[in-house]
Amino acid sequence: MKIDFNVFKGKPILGVTLDKDGANFAIFSRNGKKVILELYENHIDIKPAWVHLLDPKENKTGDVWHVYVSGVKPNTLYGWRIDGPYEPDEGHRFDITKLLIDPYAKAVSGTYDFSKSCLYTHKLKELEKLSDKDFTSVCKSIIIDDSSYDWEDDTHPRIPLRDTVIYEMHVGLFTMNKNSKVQHRGTYKGVLEKVAHLKELGVTAVELLPIFEFNKNSIINTNPRSGELLKDVWGYNPIAFFAPTSNYSCGVNIGDQVFEFKDFVKELHKEGIEVILDVVYNHTGEGNQDGPTLSFKGFDNSVYYFLEKNKMHYCNYSGTGNTLNCSHTVVKELIIDSLRYWVTEMHVDGFRFDLAAILGRDSKGNWIGDLSLLKDIADDPILSGSKLIAEGWDAAGGYYVGEFPVGWAEWNGKFRDTVRKFVKGDPGQVQDLATRIVGSPDLFRKFGRKPYHSINFITAHDGFTMWDLVSYNRKHNYVNGEENRDGANDNHSWNHGTEGETRDRKITDLRKRQMKNFITIMMLSQGVPMLLMGDEMAKTQRGNNNAYCQDNESNWLDWSRMQEFKEIFTFTKNMIGFRHKHHSLKRNHFFLDKDLSGDGIPDITWHGIEAYKPDWDSDSRSVAFMISGEDFVDKDTPKDNDIYVALNSYWEPLWFELPKLPNKKWYRVLDTYRDKGDPEFKEMEVKSSKYLVMDRSSVILISK
Repeated sequence: MKIDFNVFKGKPILGVTLDKDGANFAIFSRNGKKVILELYENHIDIKPAWVHLLDPKENKTGDVWHVYVSGVKPNTLYGWRIDGPYEPDEGHRFDITKLLIDPYAKAVSGTYDFSKSCLYTHKLKELEKLSDKDFTSVCKSIIIDDSSYDWEDDTHPRIPLRDTVIYEMHVGLFTMNKNSKVQHRGTYKGVLEKVAHLKELGVTAVELLPIFEFNKNSIINTNPRSGELLKDVWGYNPIAFFAPTSNYSCGVNIGDQVFEFKDFVKELHKEGIEVILDVVYNHTGEGNQDGPTLSFKGFDNSVYYFLEKNKMHYCNYSGTGNTLNCSHTVVKELIIDSLRYWVTEMHVDGFRFDLAAILGRDSKGNWIGDLSLLKDIADDPILSGSKLIAEGWDAAGGYYVGEFPVGWAEWNGKFRDTVRKFVKGDPGQVQDLATRIVGSPDLFRKFGRKPYHSINFITAHDGFTMWDLVSYNRKHNYVNGEENRDGANDNHSWNHGTEGETRDRKITDLRKRQMKNFITIMMLSQGVPMLLMGDEMAKTQRGNNNAYCQDNESNWLDWSRMQEFKEIFTFTKNMIGFRHKHHSLKRNHFFLDKDLSGDGIPDITWHGIEAYKPDWDSDSRSVAFMISGEDFVDKDTPKDNDIYVALNSYWEPLWFELPKLPNKKWYRVLDTYRDKGDPEFKEMEVKSSKYLVMDRSSVILISK
């Protein structure tokens, strides 16, 4: 590396801005007193090849430190050191011994040591006092030049939210198992080798668990059974909001992860599949007061984080040790700049915000919703058209589902819980189930939002898989090293007679039927369905409902189950196809319970075992409804079939009287009791005025 760089004042443009002559570097630090830029030749180097101390008179504008260095080339590694007061009681944790990752770094290289001996900082006041031993961090930022990347006229598919079917997936776990039979296991490229699976299933978007750079080795607990060190496999502890993680890259060159991710997005777009990122802006991987200093703590701890009144400790609305101060202008700009980068430079189509309620809090932790960063994101002109999905709660007890600003869709936890309880056979669920099926208007009708702002799901990464939901009465998380204390205790699950795996055919068949009931309700409900990776082949985690630290075969997707549970895959594919085919299941407006077409039939009607007489009593465990194929608020909407659905979670068969339609006949499309995994749903005329819905079964009829 050339070490006689020419240095100029630079500009206060955060991050690194590269041009043909060199690079402009800029970072924020309000309370830092000494700022040092270091350049490195190799990612394993301990000592820098070039060091420059910034002059606060020359290289500082407001709270932004900046410098232009001529001759700097792409792929150069760099890092920052900031000196200032080390006064934890005042919220300051500056430590010049720490090489810091640029918050705006586009890529990160190196590894992290999170052993107990490295979790505590030590303080040296002067750079001159440091020995080679003190420069132990090998984690560095990378200057990326992707200006010549060929997107091949790639554009965002912009699939309407109402037409979206989401597949929540983990990039690494999807293909890490040898039986995935891909060349590049556990990587972005590995997912692309399985794109035919996603296409056949019929999903329109993949929602990726976090792909921001994170330290997979940040967990110091061990598996009590095997003694193996556990891994942070989910990645919900980011350290760089602009950098795709190298954990899912198969490249060997510096910065390959950036280009592999671009290829990943581009190829999925060619297949008509959108990419949604699960993003974590509510906290970072730096942990609490005992955690490592990697970036934000070292740049300006008191600005980037919510601190308790004593300022020594961190507010923990996230449940993971720290909480970003998302009400501060600097943090707001960082988050919006990051989102814009992923949309404009990485062509990402949308975001699911982990613990998004935190982004709606003010500087004192109070929920301010429409006056918060959430509103700024929804109104941002660059992010316009991107899918914005919120997890509407946090770990501090905040639950604000339905309270997010216009423009936001939200995970509907009430849908999940109600459907689970109904299918299980719990009493008192029928009336609330009806509300969830029609798009949860009690939650989403406010602020002028639509049915498709409800993201409907039964299972997600956090909790049981769908097969485990019907196979276990309780969680089995002992291998997580927390004595089974972690993970949710209230899962509304049922093992159907035996805890865990069994060879009892009756139990297995019932479990499969219950899975089909779950999928049926989810795909027929107004809103956007989200399927968990592997549920289409009955993925099991052996009863672990919090497998965040399991990077092994117990958590890798077992592709051999595609053959064993082909029936479930085919059923799921057919139900997604049925949803795609019928636009009456994807309405732009909530039902009005009115006849809008003049045929005497409202847009939706409710039934019980007698037509037009639903049983809303707490003891009821069945309900039926009919969706009109002609009654739409938008008059130019083309006609659809009428759809009749009967749901029986009772333990005995029930005869359902069918509503009469003038000049039309009913045709059975689906009966989960009789379905055995046919390649496609077959329509069969129903010649009787009643239909026998078997115990714990769902039936779909259409009119013709």
